[in-house]
Amino acid sequence: MASMLTCIFRNLPTSSAWAAGISARSLSCSSQLQAAAVQPKSKKSLAKTGVKNIVVVDGVRIPFLQSGTSYADLMPHDLARGALQGLLNRTNIPKDAVDHIVYGTVIQEVKTSNVAREAALGAGFSDRTPAHTVTMACISSNQAMTTGVGLIAAGQCDAVVAGGVELMSDVPIRHNRKMRKAMLTLNKAKTLGQKLALISKIRPDYFAPDLPLVAEFSTSETMGHSADRLAAAFSVSRLEQDEYALRSHTLAKKAQEEGLLQDVVAFKVPGKETVTKDNGIRPSSIEQMAKLKPAFIKPYGTVTAANSSFLTDGASAILLMSEEKALAMGYKPKAYIRDFVYVSQDPKDQLLLGPTYATSKLLERTGLTMADIDAFEFHEAFAGQILANMKALDSDWFAQNYIGKKSKVGAPSLDKFNTWGGSLSLGHPFAATGCRLVITAAHRLKKEGGQYCLVAACAAGGQGHAMIVELYPQ
Repeated sequence: MASMLTCIFRNLPTSSAWAAGISARSLSCSSQLQAAAVQPKSKKSLAKTGVKNIVVVDGVRIPFLQSGTSYADLMPHDLARGALQGLLNRTNIPKDAVDHIVYGTVIQEVKTSNVAREAALGAGFSDRTPAHTVTMACISSNQAMTTGVGLIAAGQCDAVVAGGVELMSDVPIRHNRKMRKAMLTLNKAKTLGQKLALISKIRPDYFAPDLPLVAEFSTSETMGHSADRLAAAFSVSRLEQDEYALRSHTLAKKAQEEGLLQDVVAFKVPGKETVTKDNGIRPSSIEQMAKLKPAFIKPYGTVTAANSSFLTDGASAILLMSEEKALAMGYKPKAYIRDFVYVSQDPKDQLLLGPTYATSKLLERTGLTMADIDAFEFHEAFAGQILANMKALDSDWFAQNYIGKKSKVGAPSLDKFNTWGGSLSLGHPFAATGCRLVITAAHRLKKEGGQYCLVAACAAGGQGHAMIVELYPQ
């Protein structure tokens, strides 16, 4: 770990056209390796006169599992239903008291395109409760939550359930376009002669499937390739990435064993076992991780299966309410959602830098500084992505040339950062991660005695999100 902490902020190579010139400083090993300590509370208040306070009552998720394991035979709405039922059990909210349900998903199952509605009906919510589905890549449940915030703030709703679901074990695989056109035309044929004539035109290449890829439509580049280039641009070494990934798994294992992952609810897989915990947490060793070959840019890349988030199945759900309604119903909220932003940038060279741009914008919007933030929960798509964002946040040059500020935002201190693990270890069901980040933020603030947590995430398309979560007065 020490080599990562001392080397992470090295100067960037001049070969990086858009990032060359970033200057950096080193982190202190001694301060970064200390156990998470309770930070003094900020005196600043983000409550606004005339604006509704919106609270997180509670949030849950079913265990996040590696794709192809216990959830492999299910459908997305099955997982989402499990999360919704878990939330109902956790909060005991009357099913007809929820005004709206919003769910995020990325890899859409065509049979249940509005997965929010199908899952809600399956979980037993009133059939009079509207439900809709949103998508914004890896920040889809962030979008679901902020949509709920907007509905409550506008006075349309008092109680909204938001969530996200992803089932990577079974993604849609289509016939290629030639075959789809032939089949659609064949469906319109009225006589046997017409059908036989169309069938005779089908060629062997028509049977080649149209396989889905985790790639940018605009650039045709996989996110892994982008992560490799980003790590190279910011001089993040293979060792630094492996050390950060090991940190994530080690902290997640510790949190799991100490019962800190309170958002996890058991899920009974129909006809099979009851799943009670995440199965992707696997602390290894630097030596073992070093044996893995590059996953994307071969043979010189530094991104491997060990320092990347893995394909994950899972679902999450969170109950948002106006503070007035929550208190009237007898709830003790966990946190406020105080403010949030979305950002977009170049999807080619800055695909995964959303957290840097969003963090800067949100701090400026709220008037907070990095010193005011007691905890950080960032989505870990790749270890290299996290470390590159750390460097960007800690660079005056990057701030001046890309964010439009005179000086750097400042990098989060590791003793405040993802101290219960992150997506690298807990798993990353694309659309479900946002809710996990927010409820973890609430739980960490209570456990650690902090006031503000900054949640941030990158997403495909060069987009990003950041949110301020404030602990509800205890």
